[in-house]
Amino acid sequence: GPSLTQSGIAGVLADPTLELRDGNGALVRRNDNWKESQQAQIEATGIAPTVDRESALIAKLAPGAYTAILAGKNGTTGVALVELYQLQ
Repeated sequence: GPSLTQSGIAGVLADPTLELRDGNGALVRRNDNWKESQQAQIEATGIAPTVDRESALIAKLAPGAYTAILAGKNGTTGVALVELYQLQ
């Protein structure tokens, strides 16, 4: 996403969207701009995105298979990175 430019990466995805789906394909959670939902919880982790257009979400998950789908808003394309963390 857009914060990758801070690491010198070109051609980044300017406005990513993120979906988390369960093993059956059902939507668990979706996010466009991270401050639009769960802002306080994400900031409390100490690893909040540095650019408001980044996507981020927090979900308590049961064991199983999940899929993260990262896409560009309005069909845009570019370089992006998905990171997953186990939070306590």
